[in-house]
Amino acid sequence: MAKNVRILHCSPEDVFDVLADGWLYTTWVVGASRMRAQEPGWPQVGTHLHHSFGAWPVVIDDVTTSLVWDPPHRMVIQPKGWPIGEARVELTVEPHRKGCKVTIVENAIAGPGSYVPDFLMQPLIWVRNHETLRRLGWVAVGRAANA
Repeated sequence: MAKNVRILHCSPEDVFDVLADGWLYTTWVVGASRMRAQEPGWPQVGTHLHHSFGAWPVVIDDVTTSLVWDPPHRMVIQPKGWPIGEARVELTVEPHRKGCKVTIVENAIAGPGSYVPDFLMQPLIWVRNHETLRRLGWVAVGRAANA
């Protein structure tokens, strides 16, 4: 289980404002390269984001499903990136004296990625999600400052 924690200088509501806008997904998720569609109702449970990951010319279409939407506390999503596989990603946000504390936990749950030993996979996920939370913070703080 790769777990990252970061203090963001904004409110939990500011973070969920970003998470609720599926068109911003590729701005803060490392590896996501372009948005293709956001289903009506995103991020209500069962709705999808259609995006791609990778760098041109090797770009793979991907779909992310919302599993839990409980603003401004918790979001759980399931990105599918075949042929690599699927992951379960949980973001929790709680108030902090400097703004809010955001925790992201990610696990490979299906496909080839789920067979890679944790001691190899988890450090890679941790590094990626370290940057993911940094980007999420920049977007949330920037949008809050301009609101």
